[in-house]
Amino acid sequence: MWFEVQRDFETTDGAAGVDGVLATVTFEVDEPFLDSAGGGLRIVANYGVGVNNINLAAAERRGIVVANTPDVLTVTTAELTITLILSLLRRVAEGDRLIRRRESWKFQLEFMLGESLSGKTLGVVGRIGREVARLGAAFGATTIFAGKSDPIEPLLAAADVVTLHCPLTSQTRHLIDAEALARMKPTAVLVNTARGGIVDEAALVGALESGAIAGAALDVHEYEPTIAEGLLVMENVVLTPHLGSATLATREAMGMLAVDALRAVLLDGRLPENRVVPAPA
Repeated sequence: MWFEVQRDFETTDGAAGVDGVLATVTFEVDEPFLDSAGGGLRIVANYGVGVNNINLAAAERRGIVVANTPDVLTVTTAELTITLILSLLRRVAEGDRLIRRRESWKFQLEFMLGESLSGKTLGVVGRIGREVARLGAAFGATTIFAGKSDPIEPLLAAADVVTLHCPLTSQTRHLIDAEALARMKPTAVLVNTARGGIVDEAALVGALESGAIAGAALDVHEYEPTIAEGLLVMENVVLTPHLGSATLATREAMGMLAVDALRAVLLDGRLPENRVVPAPA
């Protein structure tokens, strides 16, 4: 039997007797859930790349395979990242709000001047960001990278746009805190299309209010779907509701990867290539 976990699934009793689970990234596959499944659960296929919603150590102790959906959403997420960067720099969302408020306006030489991405330095944190760098180059931007073993401080100090693409782990939670934000240029902006918990949103609100940084664009949010009140009232902030992978083709590809992982374990008796646990050799 396969079992799909939806976000509004609130009881763990239904997991008993299940062999495989297809879980969305909003559901916590934690110790109580795994306990409720008993000894029959063999695989959790996560519908997403990030697996911060799954207790990986607990799954490994029980011999449960965990798989995710890497690579197929890289281009889509990178496209949204560039969209957010351009919307923020060119004040697109701000202009849209102005018009919808029916405020009086007319063309003027200095009206709502923004910034060009051309000539800017993108500071990319994480693997998916390499596709962002490729797209950014088409707009004339240059890129500097910080991988998981690299210090982030030089990137924060040098980048005009800091864009986050790393997984949410105990090491990356609040990677961008008050101290990190203080290292950024006052003219720089922050973009997050990875996981909300990577950014300390209270610290971000403070940095924006004080002018420590120039703006932010967030597709993911620390307490999603709740948004920090301070962000909602700022004109130099662009907010979207977790749309990084939200195209039909990408969501279908993610679903098929998850299903293929379930089939590999439950029907073919083999480990899927896109497994997270056990770690690939």
